[in-house]
Amino acid sequence: MASTEEKSLVQKISAWPAETKSYYEELRTEMRRVTWPAWKQVRATTAVVIVAVFAFSAYFWVVDIIVSRGITKLFDTLTR
Repeated sequence: MASTEEKSLVQKISAWPAETKSYYEELRTEMRRVTWPAWKQVRATTAVVIVAVFAFSAYFWVVDIIVSRGITKLFDTLTR
């Protein structure tokens, strides 16, 4: 039984370079099929993402302040 396991391990090790080469060839083929966006589109979508991040952060900042003040008032009222 040990010889079968060793043989399969040796086969796996010896097949590794061919499998790796095959993987990279398939990867290159798939990457050639990808439709890449134009630089103008990349800049535009990046700008949208940056604006959205700032908008959401401002929204959550305001919500955090409101909730924080509400909880503080609630605790002040309950501890009197």
